[in-house]
Amino acid sequence: MTTVRAPIRVVLAEDHTIVREGLRALLDVREDITVVAEVADGRAAVEAVVTHKPDVVVMDLGMPELNGVDATRQIRKDNPNTQVLILSMHTTEDFVLRALKAGASGYLVKDSAPLDLQMAIAAVMRDEIYLSPRISKHVIAGFLKGNSAPDSSSLDVLTARQREILQMIAEGKSTKEIAYGLDLSVKTVETHRAALMERLDIHDVAGLVLYAVRKGLVSVDRNE
Repeated sequence: MTTVRAPIRVVLAEDHTIVREGLRALLDVREDITVVAEVADGRAAVEAVVTHKPDVVVMDLGMPELNGVDATRQIRKDNPNTQVLILSMHTTEDFVLRALKAGASGYLVKDSAPLDLQMAIAAVMRDEIYLSPRISKHVIAGFLKGNSAPDSSSLDVLTARQREILQMIAEGKSTKEIAYGLDLSVKTVETHRAALMERLDIHDVAGLVLYAVRKGLVSVDRNE
């Protein structure tokens, strides 16, 4: 008797509608994959996992509200059976290692061939780590040289809450808006902001925005 396997349940987390629709079109042709939800920001991705219990989340790295790395960290902590596949235009070791350290099972470059997405989903479902071919050899080379430890990012000196506030500052939100969005007092937000400025040794908003862009917490087009 042949056993029929249930389709792989996927959540798409991508803030650009046209990209998200393209991803869905690539997956809808597969009978063994079902897209159960589409979201446009990191917080919604975390909530969608709680609601839909997907097998895989395809996560854009540069998500608004909550970036892809911190969203991945929350998802993997609370839902260890859900795999996360990062989708990004960034190919440097720093971005890749941050994503893997947060619990991502794969990292796919956005200009990859369509078949690569399907291969990546299949790989993470086998509990394998999938890296786009164009970045995997560079990451491996970095590990062999011993100069690319996952703790190398200066973002690691910040708490999860401080990273959230940093991202929201870079997205142009006021202190009151941040306090409302995170259900905190204005004074608490100001305390966190002062602490993250001290830890990063950056003491103006413009510097924080530039830092956040360089680290991939926000994208340039979102601040234009």
